[in-house]
Amino acid sequence: MKPVSIGIRDAKINLSKLLKEVQKGAEIIITDRNRPVGRIVPVTPEALSLAERIESLVREGLIQAAKKKKINKLPPPLPLPGRSAREFLEEDRAGERK
Repeated sequence: MKPVSIGIRDAKINLSKLLKEVQKGAEIIITDRNRPVGRIVPVTPEALSLAERIESLVREGLIQAAKKKKINKLPPPLPLPGRSAREFLEEDRAGERK
């Protein structure tokens, strides 16, 4: 995209619109009495966090956000005849130490 030049006053009035264009990849040159004084450019993907990069890809329509799954509760522990699970665990751990 070709850089767009805009005066300070107009930039202040239209900042939201300008930033939307920058998000699309445009470069904006800010001028003061027709002299360039600043530039607004898109942030490079390397400077964004992973979450921000993913959000950007979703916004561009390149990927879709995953649907959230419900987390199922774990079933209750199985009963052990005659002994507790703790006893089995202690016995197992004692066997590892030998």
